[in-house]
Amino acid sequence: MLPTPLPDKVLSRGLLDVLIRAGLIAILVISCYQIFRPFLDLMLWSMILAITLYPLHGMLRGKLGNSDARAASLIVLVAISILLVPVYLLGDSVAESIQQTIAVVKNDAFHIPPPADSVASWPLVGKTLHGFWLQAATDLTGLLQKVAPQLKGVSLTVLGKLAGVGIGFLMFIFALLIAGIFMAYGANGSHSAVQIASRIAGAERGPQIAELCTATIRAVAQGVVGIAFIQMLLVGGGFVVMGIPGAGLLALAVLLLGIMQLPATLITIPVIAFVFATEGAGAATIAFAIYTFVAGMADNVLKPLLLARGVAVPMPVILIGALGGMVTNGIIGLFIGPVMLAVGYQLFWQWIDDQPAAAAPAADDQQPT
Repeated sequence: MLPTPLPDKVLSRGLLDVLIRAGLIAILVISCYQIFRPFLDLMLWSMILAITLYPLHGMLRGKLGNSDARAASLIVLVAISILLVPVYLLGDSVAESIQQTIAVVKNDAFHIPPPADSVASWPLVGKTLHGFWLQAATDLTGLLQKVAPQLKGVSLTVLGKLAGVGIGFLMFIFALLIAGIFMAYGANGSHSAVQIASRIAGAERGPQIAELCTATIRAVAQGVVGIAFIQMLLVGGGFVVMGIPGAGLLALAVLLLGIMQLPATLITIPVIAFVFATEGAGAATIAFAIYTFVAGMADNVLKPLLLARGVAVPMPVILIGALGGMVTNGIIGLFIGPVMLAVGYQLFWQWIDDQPAAAAPAADDQQPT
């Protein structure tokens, strides 16, 4: 007996119910995202910091009476203290430079020497540069009044960038505080991450994906921040030994360039040129130039060694993910990019390896001999 077909009204009502539920879920998801969006970067940074610092939390936890809260609080306090030291040095240096500038202007002690006649013979820019330099040496006030509109635009841009840096620093401090809360509840967070990954990728692959994401974030933190810190110590040590003015600030600039994946030669080459211009070519300056140039290129050797350490993904995948993530999403993309690319790489090769076995020939298909 053939089954009785369902009426069209029942099918329409079922489809309508599914569409209504899907629409309500979509509205709920979009609303939650819009509410959470202002805090998205903050929570991502907090998660990244918590995952990176959690092994240290585990080491300190046993020495502090197995207290998760004490270990997390100690890490956050020490990290904030370390961050405040370079900020204080930078602010003190800027304030001192402003005071010296004001004193020079008040005493009318600032004089620009006139340019040499040979400057005018330089190709392309010689005449323009000679005229500008000569006016600066003879009538600096008139020149400043002439370029005041351009200076105003540049000043506003610089102030905007400084304000952005300040807001980013405050956000990083808040991210550290939230990361401390995450570390205090690290066991529950790890269990939740495995549950979410298992729900998305299945019970078999979920724990592997969660472990891969954790290892990738820690490897990038060691390979980016760690290499930048080592490079800062190497280059900064040479600056201090050579007596370079503002050696500490220049070393801090090397650290920031390393984190932003920019070459340290942007700092080292001008410093080498300054040393040769002020002290001439001697044995000490040549040795300093060679050492500083090599130290500035040390990241090219250290990255292949540290960047993908402990991750079951080839180093080029992590490196491409870090660089591409930074280009698309800024500093936070350094961590998000490698994680996404590493997970995609692993899932792709699992899909390649998980090929269905060839079906054995049926017994009744075999012809008798």
